[in-house]
Amino acid sequence: MKEASTKKMMDYLSMYNLDQYFPGTYKDKLQLFSFTEGEDLFVPGERLDRLYFLVEGKIKIYTLTPEGQSLINRFKKPLAVIGDVEYIKQSAVLNSVEAVSSGEMIGFPYAALKDLEKEHPAILRFLLEMVAHKFYTEAHFTSMHMLYPVEVRLAGYLLSISSVGEGTAFHQEMRTSNLSELAEWIGTSYRHLNRVLRKMEADEVIERSRGSIMIKNLQELRLLAKGNIYE
Repeated sequence: MKEASTKKMMDYLSMYNLDQYFPGTYKDKLQLFSFTEGEDLFVPGERLDRLYFLVEGKIKIYTLTPEGQSLINRFKKPLAVIGDVEYIKQSAVLNSVEAVSSGEMIGFPYAALKDLEKEHPAILRFLLEMVAHKFYTEAHFTSMHMLYPVEVRLAGYLLSISSVGEGTAFHQEMRTSNLSELAEWIGTSYRHLNRVLRKMEADEVIERSRGSIMIKNLQELRLLAKGNIYE
């Protein structure tokens, strides 16, 4: 990540009502960072020195298996917080974090956060809400895998990774080489996943071309997902 414009950061603070949590000179300690699609943002074992607020773009959080396979835990879009659990537990980063799209994050040093939480307890309430949301998301993720068929899980996944615009969505992550990992992640076989993809293609919900997927009918895909996305 690289540092970005301070002026733009102030716009983000206002957009997401974050300025209320950083009174007085604490705003001076905030920094805006930009990142690009595909960039590795954080890696397991890394020690963070600041709290990050995702204010633009989308990221994915994933784990690498001993065999080197990538198992996606969840996706995050604004407003999301990175580093809150690490701050509270004083622990290293557990999972890998990669940028799904270009975007920006606001960073605030842990050292200043220790002082802020004493002088302005509202930040603690905010962090509590963020951590509670993560627990809710994890519980929802588990329920989705237990209760819904593959079609629903796949539709939710496609919605999660896609950049939506003009009624369509497209994302390079659906290269054929990744389908085995995806099948394992959503709890099905590679063969069954391909059957579901072929049915979606026959129903003109998606179109597969050169190892990638184009979403042709976004409304139908949302209906298939039944409101479930991995975010």
